[in-house]
Amino acid sequence: MIILLILTFGVVISTIAYGVVEQAKGDFAGKKKIKKALKINLGAFVPVMTLALIMNIPSIAHAAAETAANPSAGLGYLAAGLSTGLATIGAGYAVGAVGSSALGAVSEDPKILGKTLIYVGLGEGIAIYGLIISIMILARL
Repeated sequence: MIILLILTFGVVISTIAYGVVEQAKGDFAGKKKIKKALKINLGAFVPVMTLALIMNIPSIAHAAAETAANPSAGLGYLAAGLSTGLATIGAGYAVGAVGSSALGAVSEDPKILGKTLIYVGLGEGIAIYGLIISIMILARL
């Protein structure tokens, strides 16, 4: 597991270093450079994630054996994931709709910025409610 952590750290550092070097050269704006950077990042990311999956298979199998003794725990995990996921999707939709409307309203009247931020914050609160519910579900398992 330490090897995987070191590999992940190396991928992150090399990606940042590549971006800094290309930005320092000043010619990072071309499509060829961006495609090259994407190929390099994916070329490093996919093997590291494959290795992570392969190394975690024994722990996943062990967790599956534990849930076989308590089959209702699987439904609890499913409920926790659904509550967080659906709340996040709802929050994204709400923030997108309210944020774009707020931007248009603020461009016409800058004095209403504070009011529009409240509505955007209410949209973001939906995700937090879903996260709290999933934490409460996981605490009961």
